[in-house]
Formats: sequence, C-alpha cells, structure tokens
Amino acid sequence: MENQLKNIVKKLIKKRYGILINNLVFQSTRKEFDGDLTLLLFPLLNQIKTDTESLGKSIGFDLKEKSKIVEKFSIVKGFLNLTISDSFYISFLEDIRDIKNFGHKKPNKNSKTIMIEYSSPNTNKPLHLGHIRNNLLGFSMSKILEANGNNIIKTQIINDRGIHICKSMVAWKLFGKGKRPNDLKIKGDQFVGKFYVLYNDHYKNEVSELMKKGFSETEAKNNAPIYLKAKDLLMRWEQNDADVKKLWSEMNQWVYDGFEITYEKLGVDFDNIYYESDTYLLGKKIIQEGINKNVFYYKKDGSIWVDLSSDGLDEKLLIRSDGTSVYITQDLGTAFQRIQDNPEISGMVYTVGNEQDYHFKVLFLILKKLGYSWSKNLFHLSYGMVDLPSGKMKSREGTVVDADELVDSMIRSAEQISNDHGKIKEVGDDKKLYKTVGLGALKYFILKVDPKKRILFNPESSFDFNGNTGPFIQYAYARIQSILRNNENIEWNSSSTKNIQKKEKEILKQIIIYPEVIIDAGKMYSPSLIANYVYDLVKLFNSFYQNINILGEKDNNRKSFRLVLSKKVGEIICNSCLLLGVDVPERM
Repeated sequence: MENQLKNIVKKLIKKRYGILINNLVFQSTRKEFDGDLTLLLFPLLNQIKTDTESLGKSIGFDLKEKSKIVEKFSIVKGFLNLTISDSFYISFLEDIRDIKNFGHKKPNKNSKTIMIEYSSPNTNKPLHLGHIRNNLLGFSMSKILEANGNNIIKTQIINDRGIHICKSMVAWKLFGKGKRPNDLKIKGDQFVGKFYVLYNDHYKNEVSELMKKGFSETEAKNNAPIYLKAKDLLMRWEQNDADVKKLWSEMNQWVYDGFEITYEKLGVDFDNIYYESDTYLLGKKIIQEGINKNVFYYKKDGSIWVDLSSDGLDEKLLIRSDGTSVYITQDLGTAFQRIQDNPEISGMVYTVGNEQDYHFKVLFLILKKLGYSWSKNLFHLSYGMVDLPSGKMKSREGTVVDADELVDSMIRSAEQISNDHGKIKEVGDDKKLYKTVGLGALKYFILKVDPKKRILFNPESSFDFNGNTGPFIQYAYARIQSILRNNENIEWNSSSTKNIQKKEKEILKQIIIYPEVIIDAGKMYSPSLIANYVYDLVKLFNSFYQNINILGEKDNNRKSFRLVLSKKVGEIICNSCLLLGVDVPERM
C-alpha cells in the first residue's frame, strides 16, 4: 500500500510541479489523529516552493479523486494524514485470499546463493544454552533469507582439533579408566565434556601448587604437568601419531553422536559440514601464500604474524613458533574451501557470539589483503551472550546449562502447566503437544530479543499465556483452527462487502506490512522483527475475537469475511512461526 501511494504521489507531483521526488516519507498516523498513513510534507519543501497547507491539499485532493485507496485526508502542521478506504482493504484481502505463502518469495534463476554458518561447536563439550541461541538464530535466519528469495546453504565448521580437544583427551587417558559412553549410558558429548571440566580442575590445582613453589603465574600456567601433556598430544597429533589420531577420532565420534541427538531435539539441520582438521592445512597454505606476497611475516622465534595496525587493529598471530596453527588458521582455510566447493555463493554469514567481533574483523581484513574479491561478501552475524540469574556461564568450570537438559525441562514444564492450569488440553498425542509448546516457549523467548542484545534467560516467564511468548502465539493459532474446523467451505463475496469495522481494518493493516517485515528481518539479520510482528498480529486478532462476533454473525457474507480474515491471520501466524523454527499445534 505504501509503495502504491509513493508511486501515485510521485506522478502527481511530477505532473503538477514538474519535479521528480524520491524522498517521500510515510509513517503510521499517530493515534490521536484520524488516518492510517501520514505523508511528511516538510522534507518536500526543499524542492517544491510552496507551503505545507497548499502542498498537502493538492496531494490530498488528487489522491482522493484519482485513486481508490484514499477515502479522506487532513492536514495537521505539515503532516498529511490519509484515511485508507474500506474498499482498498477488502480488495486486498480478496487478492491474497488464496496465497498461502503471502509475503514469501521463491528463489528463481537470478536468486543469490547465501551460505549461513551456525552452531560450529568444539568437540570437547556438549552444547549448552549459548549454543542454543546460536543454533536458533542461525537456523531462523536461514529461513528468513530463504523467504526473501535466496538459495540457502546451511553449514557448520566443527572445531575438532587443537589444544582444547587435547585437554579432554589427556583427562580421559589419566582418569577415564578405559570407560566409554555406552558403559555409563551417557551421551557422548556429555561424557567428553566431563573430562574437559576434570582437566581444568586438575590444571588449576597444579598451577596453584607451582606458584606456592615460587613460580610466577605465567610460568606456572605454562609448566603445569597436565598442560604439558596436552601440548605434547597436540604436537603428536599434528605429526600424525597413529595412537593419538585413533583416540582423537574415537572421542570425536562420541561427541558427534551426542550432537546429532541435540540437533534433532532442537529441530535444526545442516546441508553440509566442514571440519577444522581438514581445513587447517589449507589455512597453512594460504598463510604461506601471504608470506610470499609480503602480507605476513616471520618473527625471530619462527612464528608467523600479520600487522594490521595501519587499519586500526593489532598484530595477529597466525602460526605459533612450534608450527602449530591457531583458530584463524583454519578459518582462512574454511572460507577458501567453501568458495572452492560452492563457486555460486554470493555471500557468507557467520553466526558467532559478539565475543568474537574482533576475530572476524581480522579474518575479513586478512582475506581482503590476500586479494580475494569475495571477502567483501562476508558478514558476521554477531549476537549477545545468554546470562542466567546466577551469572555468566563458564564451560571449563561446568557452570553451563546443558542444551539437552534445558530442552527436556521445557517439555516437562509444558506438561506441568497442563496439569496445573489446564491451558493445554488433552488432544490425543500429549507428548508431541508438550514438546511443541515447550520448544515453542524456548525458541520464541530466545528469538524475540534483538540479536545484538544480551539475554537474561528466565524459563518461567517464557510460558506466560498472556504475554509476549511462544505459547501465547501458539494458543491463538489453535483458537483460529478451532473456529475454522466446522467452517471449511467459506463462500465470501467480496463485492458484496462494502465496509469493515475498525478492528478488522487494524488486522488488515498489520497483514499488509508482513512482506516488508520479512525484507527488513533479512536486511537487519534479526528474527526478532518477525517475532514481535506476529505478537502484534495476535494481540490485534485477540481483541477482534473478544469484541466482534464471528460465528454468531447473522449476515452470512459478513460472517464469511470474518472467517476468511481469521484464516489468513492463522496462515501468517503459522508462516511467521516457521521462520522462527517454531511449530504451531492444531489444538490446545
């Protein structure tokens, strides 16, 4: 609607004043004034030599006379308030009535291909609450970018090598007594994670003992016996020691098996997977290329660095003095390998927490300095951390919320609410419904927050059936399906509908902007725009439902209009939730 009005106003101004205007600004009319849309007149006076009153009247009269959109107008201190005609809204609903994916674009031969990376865990610990935000954000953005007409490749890089992995390996060798996950009936990733925590407990004790003997803190950290064992394992791994590689492969497989269970619980998936153990060698080759191009340089100890101080950054280590690689080594190799494997890619999105903002500035700048033209199409989807009421999570101290345990607890909470309050009625497959509602509460709570902001996670508030929550949205969808269940064959004659009520118009105004919200969510990489849009839509529908009779309306055509409107609201709730990775139940 807004774009239609912009085009009409541009033509009117061009015809009347002989001036082409591109900076037309529309906004929703303030509640204290009559109207639906407001055109700001002040910015136009820079090009059109007249006053706001004369300009507003000329545009308003022309719109009223020459378009079927505007019913009336008023001018208030440089603002042209436009009231949109009922016939426009009625025609709009008729036009989109049978478009089940209204607002969603399908890819075509000219569509871009975007690769989006998310999850990307280390194989020394299970997924936790922080990983949940990462996965939900990345998966949701893949759906939103797809709804914007792009081809999407979902991927992850598994950090399956390095000193952190060796720490878990050392702890298992020292304290594992040969036990495997199946022996203790525990998920593989949780099994390995316990040894990572165990390593750090022993490491801190050893550092403390060395400091008591007169070592400085730095000396103690670098000479703790358990750390030296882990460092030795890393060296032997990079030298392809058969025994080390065998243990490494076995322990990583335990973790992969555990990850798959968690991903299935969360409802996320990937089109392909990269492994640091494969790409770090390519990264080393790229670093050698940088040496040859004088982009990188050696220090006296044999380590390789890049100096980014002229770009406002610091020096960055690329290869240690002992020849082992660091995180950025594999990131260089992974980026290059992805382009080699998918030359059609026109953009790559990295979903990684804001603690790595500096890392990605460095990575993108290095790739640019190496002359890779595709480096300009890389984007870091940075997001804030997830905090608990008790404070920040720390994996090495074991103070994290395990992803599996959290998902299971959310499902149990859904069941408890059903038993206590009867909000979730018995509808056959209770377990499936509890999972739908529990995961819906979790996902919506995480995604309704702007990615840039930190989240204080509170599971209890995520189930509020009267607030901005997943269950609130799901309940509205189920209510609509209940209305429609005995009214499947709706015969609505739009030409016989001459006017609509205010609350019906409010819903249609919200529906009209849905395609724009999808576009904005894609541009801003923010699923929160979708979440808060659908929340506003549900609030409008609930107000409509509570104040206007639908099934009891005696005028059959008006009743049919309201059923068509309700059905369209249900479709958009469902489609919005799918963009968030949230399922909606047919009954609650």
